Amino acid sequence: MPFNLFRQSDIPEKYRSNFTNLYLDIAWFGVLSGTAVNFLNIYAARLGATGLQIGLLTAGSAIVTLFLAIPAGHWISKRHTGRAVFWSSILFRIGYLFWIPLPWIFNAQGQIWSLIVITFLMAIPLTPLGVGFNALFAEAVPDRFRARVAGTRNVTFAIAYMLSSLIAGYILDNTPFTEGYQIIFAIGAFGAAMSSYHIYHVKPLEERTPPLSELLPDSAIKPESTLRLDIWKTPFRKVLLGLLFFHLAQYISTPLYPLYNVNVLHLNDNHIGIGTALYYSTVLLSSTQLGRIVQRFGHKRVTGWGAVGVGFYPLTLAFAQDVFQFYLISFFGGFLFALVNGAYANYMLEHIPPHDRPSHLAWYTIVLNFAILASSIAGPLIGDAIGLTPALILFGVMRFLSGFFILRK
Repeated sequence: MPFNLFRQSDIPEKYRSNFTNLYLDIAWFGVLSGTAVNFLNIYAARLGATGLQIGLLTAGSAIVTLFLAIPAGHWISKRHTGRAVFWSSILFRIGYLFWIPLPWIFNAQGQIWSLIVITFLMAIPLTPLGVGFNALFAEAVPDRFRARVAGTRNVTFAIAYMLSSLIAGYILDNTPFTEGYQIIFAIGAFGAAMSSYHIYHVKPLEERTPPLSELLPDSAIKPESTLRLDIWKTPFRKVLLGLLFFHLAQYISTPLYPLYNVNVLHLNDNHIGIGTALYYSTVLLSSTQLGRIVQRFGHKRVTGWGAVGVGFYPLTLAFAQDVFQFYLISFFGGFLFALVNGAYANYMLEHIPPHDRPSHLAWYTIVLNFAILASSIAGPLIGDAIGLTPALILFGVMRFLSGFFILRK
């Protein structure tokens, strides 16, 4: 049964509070994601946004993160991880409140550019949040429980995302255009606040060995030490390169989905909500088996084959012609996404020294956001040059290749 994952009778008492709050954090994040985040690009497409503008909704924050990731890792390493992550989450998620009044203030193009600017500014606190949360997870969850907790978080997220996206689709289908989106943006902002509340209650269980930045005065640290270029001379380099390729292939198709769904398949918001619910229903089912699959095959192989599997989503979507095919693709698309999404972070953590997580995770954050930035710009340009359908086929093949690249490293 899926809900056996939530059983904690076999978990030591000292870990239960952290695990419970990690599950509730991701549940409320699922509400945020299933409402405001899920429908942001659709809203922009309905306002008349171009592919490049939709790409900029993501690319702007990636630019900020590229410049701030190393300083953020340095900042996190000198502070209590839990408190740093909590306050970063508060500052980041306040931005969702500013989405709500935009239809009262601006016309369509004004709203699109305002959303681009707001998401750009939100990226400043998002950077330490992104760097710090993986470190907090590693400090709060012992290694032997990580696959289980990650799988349970996937299940929890899928349930919340599925239900909230269905509700959001219903609201949007039965409410005037801008008012409906204001309602789901407000629901998302509430979910964001509750997620931060539960992050506050996640406490590190281990003491980190102080990194070089804490042991030496600032005047004694060379610039190379601050940048931590030495990390690229370690075996972690192969992990970074593999995840760079994977994230490039993962995100390059993202700006094209709302354009394809709205302009080619002519889906309404209720269709998209149902498709999202179907997708995450299979994420839920697949996530219940994540711990068992990882135990048998290991995080690396699950990550690699999962990356290969998610290539079928853009590939098959390119040949869809109606809403029922969209539903079918959505239903099957969630299975392997759950595996790669639940395994890749733990695959990465296996290759990071426990005493030096922030610096390693800062480089991962740079790699991730470089991939997001490059793919957010390249995706729409390629789509404009060769057409949406050929682009989705190409991007599906890229995902196949990224999975094989990880398996070979």
